[in-house]
Amino acid sequence: MSGLYVVTGAGPVGWTVAEQLAERGERIRVLTRSGSGPEHPNIEKLRMDVSNPALLGDAFEGAAAVFHCIHGSSYSAAAWERELPAAEQAVLAAAGEAGAVVVFPESLYSYSNPERVMTEDSPREAEGGKRGTRASLLRAREASATDTVSVVAGDFFGPRVRMAHAGERMVLAVLARRPLQVVGSADQPHSFTFVPDLAAAMIMAAGKPELWNRVLHAPTNPPLTQRQIAQAFAAAAGVPPAKVHAVPGWVLRTLGLFSADMRELGETLYQFLQPFVMDSTASEEQLGVHPTPLHVAAKETVEWWRSELATGPGTGRAPAGTPAGT
Repeated sequence: MSGLYVVTGAGPVGWTVAEQLAERGERIRVLTRSGSGPEHPNIEKLRMDVSNPALLGDAFEGAAAVFHCIHGSSYSAAAWERELPAAEQAVLAAAGEAGAVVVFPESLYSYSNPERVMTEDSPREAEGGKRGTRASLLRAREASATDTVSVVAGDFFGPRVRMAHAGERMVLAVLARRPLQVVGSADQPHSFTFVPDLAAAMIMAAGKPELWNRVLHAPTNPPLTQRQIAQAFAAAAGVPPAKVHAVPGWVLRTLGLFSADMRELGETLYQFLQPFVMDSTASEEQLGVHPTPLHVAAKETVEWWRSELATGPGTGRAPAGTPAGT
């Protein structure tokens, strides 16, 4: 890989992709509505709405790859359906004109048999809500004339991961030695992906044309329960194990009668009421990238959070409610 690489969005994935590429000496252009992104001499940051096709031609010119890392303005099926398909079509069209491959981070939402271990060959035909939107996006990428590769990850953890099950609600409670509440069950196996491993896999996939136009899995360690990953953070922080309590599914469903946010969370509650496990073995072999050992990943996560707490809130953080991971 050499030349210019474009990253859309500066949430935890886009930010980490840009950082990793810049540290390799590549030239990076980060596109966000807010102008955010890592500070690095190799990184150019532009304010731009990437859902506007008229703005993308010049921004993508000369790019070898586009890493499309935006997300919806809210965690809701309506926002995803309203915002994401149009933005992806604009990016695919502009990248095709530029001759660039588009690399997408992807979730496990589209898998239609999540009760089984999910592999690269598992069916991705989920219907309805956020799950159906993700399946539709994958079909649109498959139908596009532009080269793509989608790299699927489990629930995120790591530096800059805030709004996630293993994000600020969990890590900050562990560091403060407070009891921790998790959803569904604290003791069902669940796949958690360290964001730097996802970023490394996306970068490697961009440079391997033989892997384009496929769905790959990000390198992901064996599944952990929510209790186990909380204890991994506690061990990394050198604090006593956290007391972990689960909020039962019926409580969340009841709250969903009165709260739109709780209804959206309830839609994916199945992920925490039964084993929810992905296997990345095949992709690891093809990419030559393997997951960071859990104790190392947990330590990097804790150190980042401690740095954030020491320097004050807001470092590397987009304004609340900002669309597209910007």
